[in-house]
Amino acid sequence: MKEALAAGADYAGNDDLFEKVNAGWTDFNAVIATPDMMRDVGKLGKVLGPRGLMPTPKAGTVTTDVVKAVNELKAGKIEFKLDRHGMINGALGKLSFEAGKLVQNIKTFLHAVLKAKPASAKGQFLRSMYLSSTMGPGLKIDSRDLDFGKEE
Repeated sequence: MKEALAAGADYAGNDDLFEKVNAGWTDFNAVIATPDMMRDVGKLGKVLGPRGLMPTPKAGTVTTDVVKAVNELKAGKIEFKLDRHGMINGALGKLSFEAGKLVQNIKTFLHAVLKAKPASAKGQFLRSMYLSSTMGPGLKIDSRDLDFGKEE
């Protein structure tokens, strides 16, 4: 717990934090757990699961190197995956961000998606892109306007 707080974690705890989360408190963006704590964290599945906050080894949130995981999440690490229709959804910023920062986030996201392209995928990998706020209309983005061949 001391290592996590020293690395910049907002909250760290054990039984007291488990009870608080079990009561419905979810005022956090991610949960990091060590493998030995997963038995206790698993009991919070009904609270954490529907919100997408359950730690998993694949996402890097179940680890023995808590400091590295906290630093990555604080630096803005996000997770993305395809849904069953072949669409990728991801949060790229907030309304309070500067326009230049949003463009940089979009380019970085697209670079990561293209880097994760499986070797077996043939043809045009990105067919169309839309950008929207949570409850706003989608805006079509012309990929020719973005030079996302290299990460900035």
